[in-house]
Amino acid sequence: QVQLVESGGGLVQPGGSLRLSCSGTTLTLGRYAIGWFRQAPGKEREGISCTSNTDTGTYYDDSVKGRFTVSRDNAENTVYLQMNSLKVEDTAVYYCATPRDWFQCGSGWNRRGLYDYWGQGTQVTVSS
Repeated sequence: QVQLVESGGGLVQPGGSLRLSCSGTTLTLGRYAIGWFRQAPGKEREGISCTSNTDTGTYYDDSVKGRFTVSRDNAENTVYLQMNSLKVEDTAVYYCATPRDWFQCGSGWNRRGLYDYWGQGTQVTVSS
């Protein structure tokens, strides 16, 4: 049972941009917080962003702050991750995730255990 689907990954040169999409299949994403995570080869999956379903702002990891921006299009049941000024170290598989129960992004937002539903991931490769 697929709940979330990511798309938009690909190959880009350093300094370039990509926009990832996270779409709900059986979930109405406007009702939930959405976390974005990434996992590079040989590394743990790390949280990079959390956005609530209320107007309370969005949390970003320091590694992407000022370069990545999350937005919602509830009419399309989609959450976007706009990635600008990409660096080689941004290379990873990117995932979106949502909890079974509602929560508002706050302290500890990047704990993987908070999220119950995950997409299949989309590969982002930043290389010259």
